[in-house]
Amino acid sequence: MSMFLQFTVTGIAVGLVYSLIALGFVMVWKSSGVANLSMGQMLLLFAWFAYSMLAQKGIPIWLALILVLVFSLAVGWLMERVILRPLIAQPILSLITVTLGVSFVITGLVSFLWPKGIAALPRLFPQNPVHIGSAIVSQEYLWAAVISLMLFALLSLYFKYNRTGIVMRATADDQKAVQACGIAVTKIFSRSWMLAGALAAISGVLMASIGGITFGLVDTGMRAFSVVILGGLDSFLGAIVAGPIIGLAQMVGGGYLTPLTWPGVNDVIPFIIIIIVMFIKPFGLFGEERIERI
Repeated sequence: MSMFLQFTVTGIAVGLVYSLIALGFVMVWKSSGVANLSMGQMLLLFAWFAYSMLAQKGIPIWLALILVLVFSLAVGWLMERVILRPLIAQPILSLITVTLGVSFVITGLVSFLWPKGIAALPRLFPQNPVHIGSAIVSQEYLWAAVISLMLFALLSLYFKYNRTGIVMRATADDQKAVQACGIAVTKIFSRSWMLAGALAAISGVLMASIGGITFGLVDTGMRAFSVVILGGLDSFLGAIVAGPIIGLAQMVGGGYLTPLTWPGVNDVIPFIIIIIVMFIKPFGLFGEERIERI
């Protein structure tokens, strides 16, 4: 029972971080119709940048985290403004392919700047484990869950009450109507990419605090894409709900299946879920079903 409880708590915590990453996917898709395939590499880049600020430069934690956020906003803006905006009105496959190319560029850049490939972030959270019933859980998981829930609440308030957030929602629903109101849609694209970059930075730091900085963070980005597929490519609610489901399936399934199958089976479970969902409900749990005339 203690193992099941521990798998459940850690699975929900990791799943909530997956939801944060998935929100970045959804935000970019809804605003600009681009599937950002470089999200995992962005996690890796921002985690290494945090390591550089904290461990190599010795900057205080609060200032280092602010610098990471500023850097992530700049990277998000740069990707949209310099790389993707010139491709507006081009075929969607071109836009998606460009993000794939960006992922390889980021991978090469990370390998050049931080060639050792593996590192551990300095401790960001208290080290004493927490007893939940009969389970013993590291505080990194609990803090990741709490921070993710706080960000979900803040983003919900932002999109509901903030003028810019409302405009971003309107752009996601109807770009032409927003343009007719005199609002520059390209600025909304930039803000969406910047916000997605910030979410990737926070998620990257949280995941690195749990498992260290490795190229496994790239796989984390792909697992988060399974959250997007399950919840719906254009659904914020779907991303929030599907994250804990994927996290639970990965942790609980992997925990009990590993002794019966092979090490690393938990990494395969999210992609198995993608295949099943695409057969049964291709638009996801909360995705909008679109009927296109041919």
